[in-house]
Amino acid sequence: MEKYTLNNNIEVIIKENINTPRTAIVIYVKLNKQEQKAGINFLMSELLLQGTSSRNAEELANELDENAIDIIIEKKSDYIRLKLLCLNEDVEHGLEILSDIILNSTFNNYKKEIIKIKGEFEADLDSPKAQTQDEYYRTIFKNHQYGIGRKEIIENIDSITKEDLINAYNDFKYILKKNISFAGNIPAEQIKKLFEKYFEELKQKETEDTRIIVAALKENRISLIQKEDANQAQIFQGWNIPNIYSKDYPAIILLNTLLGASGLSSRLYLELREKKGLAYNIRSTFEANLLGGHFFIYIATEPKNIQTALNGLKIEIKKITEEYISDEELENAKSSTIGKRQFYKETNLLEANLNGIYEYLNLGYKFEDELINKIAALTKEDILKTASKYFTKPSALCILAPQKALSDAKLL
Repeated sequence: MEKYTLNNNIEVIIKENINTPRTAIVIYVKLNKQEQKAGINFLMSELLLQGTSSRNAEELANELDENAIDIIIEKKSDYIRLKLLCLNEDVEHGLEILSDIILNSTFNNYKKEIIKIKGEFEADLDSPKAQTQDEYYRTIFKNHQYGIGRKEIIENIDSITKEDLINAYNDFKYILKKNISFAGNIPAEQIKKLFEKYFEELKQKETEDTRIIVAALKENRISLIQKEDANQAQIFQGWNIPNIYSKDYPAIILLNTLLGASGLSSRLYLELREKKGLAYNIRSTFEANLLGGHFFIYIATEPKNIQTALNGLKIEIKKITEEYISDEELENAKSSTIGKRQFYKETNLLEANLNGIYEYLNLGYKFEDELINKIAALTKEDILKTASKYFTKPSALCILAPQKALSDAKLL
């Protein structure tokens, strides 16, 4: 593993992996200011693959397909991520295309893309789960940009102009902080030269993050969606948690495994689905966003079982906040968590992605090993303390169900 700084001060992590046929390159672009219109950065990111000054959208798609080159661009809460995956012998070709996309996108098709995105989002919101999850984010992140979902983008996207997109694009190219992560079977000196050649025009400036911190919930928030043809009740309940820099982060990871992320062996699955038959689906997850994270539990159940499912969830949350877990459960959760994390570096793309995000967060590429050691050292006292610290605080609850089911559960 080697850390290198390009002439334009963009930092690069290089990991040579011999005997691997495909090269992976991941670029993180850090977002640091409030959008003036909901969806600008999302739309800009989507348009990066819709044509450049030398390739129209069809030519670009055909060239990528013919050469088995994959380029994926994703807009997340705190960053835009660009992934390149190609055969080792095609790495320069792939970098030339990626550089063209980053530096020479035209946004000529932005009106067509707006129509396409609106159609896709409206179709997504036909899903009761997606509709409920959107409302959940809106509830726990009220008046914050993390709460902006499909609905807000649909409502605002028509007001986005080409000038808005060009301004966001110029920030993307010349202002926002970036880092590059490479994993593959190409000599470090060769890949350094290619990065200097194809990314020399990229710039970045030291600018502070002007976005607001998430305000922690001071009281419970409940949002209900009445949907008369819903065959399942959709339930999301979540709590504020800190970002990845918190000393509690390793314990939160383990709590996620214990409660609902380990499938058949998780507490919520065993207690609410297997023993009581209260859920078609039940999972927990968390997001440690930079400005404030959240830990949430998702339950899909029969509408008539809403209150029973909520009571069962309340009991399990109370147990994890008041009772020590057993030594066996602790060790099983550690083994499951650490075992799954070994797969985070299974491919060059996964490794480039992991190294890149830790570098983007200024945690360093050794952070994963440090994190695993911290997880392995967790005690029953750590788990109880962390659970009681966050899960006894106010929560955000969002439920979609027919009116009668909501009324019977005494939620209306």
